[in-house]
Amino acid sequence: MPRQRITRQMVLETAFAIAREQGPEQVLVKNIVQRLDCSVQPIYSYCENMDALRRDLAQMAGEFLGRYLAEHVEPADLFRSTGEAYLRFAREEPHLFRLYFFRGRDPAPSLEALCARESNPAMADCLQKTLGLGPTAARTLHRHMTIYTMGLAFLLAASGGTLPPEELQCQMEAAYAAFSAQAGVPPAHTPQKGDLP
Repeated sequence: MPRQRITRQMVLETAFAIAREQGPEQVLVKNIVQRLDCSVQPIYSYCENMDALRRDLAQMAGEFLGRYLAEHVEPADLFRSTGEAYLRFAREEPHLFRLYFFRGRDPAPSLEALCARESNPAMADCLQKTLGLGPTAARTLHRHMTIYTMGLAFLLAASGGTLPPEELQCQMEAAYAAFSAQAGVPPAHTPQKGDLP
């Protein structure tokens, strides 16, 4: 029986599956060839080089993350549920988290500019409305929590998703309490036990 024709989509999907299951460092021509049961020719004809393939895979991981967030974020509780969703993604998909977030980026002139480029711009508006903050305080609170949440998510992904959820929740609650107090959030909006910003 003749072998099936290998398409570019098959190469990308196979490489993505390897990255998701084993980690981006295992996306090697020999591993793709073995899974597809083909020669190296289709891989080299569809992929400019391995760096280009990894860029394509990072884009696919970003699209996967977008779908994941859409399924896990609660619009009525946008700020808290977004933080929870990023931590859940880092726990459930540590290899895809690393593939997407450890990718190269264009230089940014500041942390504020980097956070603005990488995060949801509607989040600061949400904080203004729900917490009664001014625009600067809302952006600052959002930036602080983004940096803190991503730091925890990086640690979680690097540990293979094994850090205890209760410990992460306590850390998030403590960070939110500190950053929201600094931003001037009224005490009525201080998180209760079990709330995760």
